[in-house]
Amino acid sequence: MARLKFVALSGTTGVTENLYVYEYGDDMIVVDCGVGFPESEMHGVDLVIPDFGYIVRNKKKLRGIVITHGHEDHLGAVPFLLREVKAPVYGTRLTAGFIEDKLRDYDMPVSAVKVFNPDSDKLKLGRFTVQGFRVSHSVPDTIGLAIDTPEGRVFHVADYKFDWAPVDGRPFDVGKAAILAKDGVLALASDSLGSTSVGYTQSESAIEPKIEAIIREAKGQVYFTTISSNISRMQQAIWVAERLGRKVAFVGRSIQKKADIAEGLGLLEYPKGVVVDLRDAKRLHKDKVVYIVAGSYGQPGSALYRVSMNEHKHVGIDPGDTVIFSGDPAPPGSKTNVDALVDQLFDIGVDVHYYDLQEDLHVSGHGSIQDIMMLFGIVKPKYFIPIGGTVRHMRGYSLLAQKMGAKESQVFELMPGDSIEFGRGEAKKGESIIVHEALLDGLEVGDVGNVVLRDRNVLAKEGVVVAIAQFDRNTRKIPGTPDLISRGFVFEKVKKDFLIKSGEKMMNSLNKRQIRKPHILKSEIIGYLENYFYQETGRRPMILPVVVEV
Repeated sequence: MARLKFVALSGTTGVTENLYVYEYGDDMIVVDCGVGFPESEMHGVDLVIPDFGYIVRNKKKLRGIVITHGHEDHLGAVPFLLREVKAPVYGTRLTAGFIEDKLRDYDMPVSAVKVFNPDSDKLKLGRFTVQGFRVSHSVPDTIGLAIDTPEGRVFHVADYKFDWAPVDGRPFDVGKAAILAKDGVLALASDSLGSTSVGYTQSESAIEPKIEAIIREAKGQVYFTTISSNISRMQQAIWVAERLGRKVAFVGRSIQKKADIAEGLGLLEYPKGVVVDLRDAKRLHKDKVVYIVAGSYGQPGSALYRVSMNEHKHVGIDPGDTVIFSGDPAPPGSKTNVDALVDQLFDIGVDVHYYDLQEDLHVSGHGSIQDIMMLFGIVKPKYFIPIGGTVRHMRGYSLLAQKMGAKESQVFELMPGDSIEFGRGEAKKGESIIVHEALLDGLEVGDVGNVVLRDRNVLAKEGVVVAIAQFDRNTRKIPGTPDLISRGFVFEKVKKDFLIKSGEKMMNSLNKRQIRKPHILKSEIIGYLENYFYQETGRRPMILPVVVEV
């Protein structure tokens, strides 16, 4: 007998890479398909991609991909999945617009993308019927899902909070959610990220007066930065600029494109004459412009990073200018980059407003404890599935569910690849699927493996030594002192003498052995230098031997 299966391929332990599967018999749907962000030790890696293996193996069952909202950790991996499978992709107008733009970036057709209106549409995807309802989040057009299955109705509510005064004027549609839940809900899979934060999450509207107070006092140019999909925050900056008599210009390809998409759909308002072209903004007096700039995570190469380094071809920054970071450095490794960028801006003499100053220039888009408990009260599910957080957030979510009357056995804390099976109204832990993240470093998915990362870590921490040695095949000796060339290994002033001495010692040691072939000499060079350098310096640089036969 067929059973309903829920599979958390990723998105339960690392905040990002949200990817979930619902499967019944010969039908399967995917909810969300996001990327992750590299850890600091993943040198050169641009993105982390979920493991699509299970979906690809079952691609004949796939009836559709439904995306809940427009953040990268929920839609950024769609192009990579569509390279492996063919299926329609559904999202609200803004979400669909972001996905189409991303597909064009990868020279892929956009015909698979379908606009889903949560106010009226029902998606019939095999044995699944999907209805949507609007929820509040930091990007407009975010939805929750009510998924009808042969085993009962499941609610999937990814990122959300209860904001009664959202910037877009569309609060959480509690009425529709309650109606959809009134006949009973088998399970709720929902955001757990705020399960350790007390109270309710603050409204987005609370930020605007604080932004206005800073810009009102600013004497020169203002650079305002937030994540490129935070349309609501951009709207607030535009409204503030209008009230204070400043023009607005966008700096950075990612933020310009997303703003244009939102404005074209009527989800971002450009008051008449306020938003101007970057070239026109450059002609304005410095106290008459606000630049909304990409680079809130301090990414090297981003627009704000290049501005801070005086490397941007259109705009610059001067002492006395103001930079406002309206966001927290959330992705792994981003705080280091942001801290360095903030320091650089302070060094220039810029007035910087950022997360450490506790000015409340950012509010979370994720519901806190009271939001989560309110959702539990509206939906009243039989089973609970925490998603979108970490292990500690899942545990906090579980304790909240138990506080509201659930048994511990009714909450499923899933690791990546874990599944739940539902049959006859009951749920049990299913099989676990082995999953591995794929890494993207600008070439192709999967080009970066553990060996490459290990080498990059060695190069970053220990440096490299190239050992060039001659090999006399007749005498089986090294006829002269090898040349050792290093980068990132030893201090420049002592490097020359130390490397010459190391080469001589290696030559004398290896010439005592009967080395028959060049490839054996290479191995001996690596072994000798690794041990010698560790004994002398406590470090193990990467050794690259070059053997020239003479």
